[in-house]
Amino acid sequence: MINRLISITFLAGLLALTAGCNTMEGLGEDITSLGNAIEGSANENKSED
Repeated sequence: MINRLISITFLAGLLALTAGCNTMEGLGEDITSLGNAIEGSANENKSED
């Protein structure tokens, strides 16, 4: 009974991780894009000495 519960829990966790891969990849791309936009804006508005 315990082995079966452990197996089900492990498989559910594995399924959640594999399903979340696409979401995390998209999140990473969004964060990169946001960082690039902030960097570009900072470079445009930087005061020259």
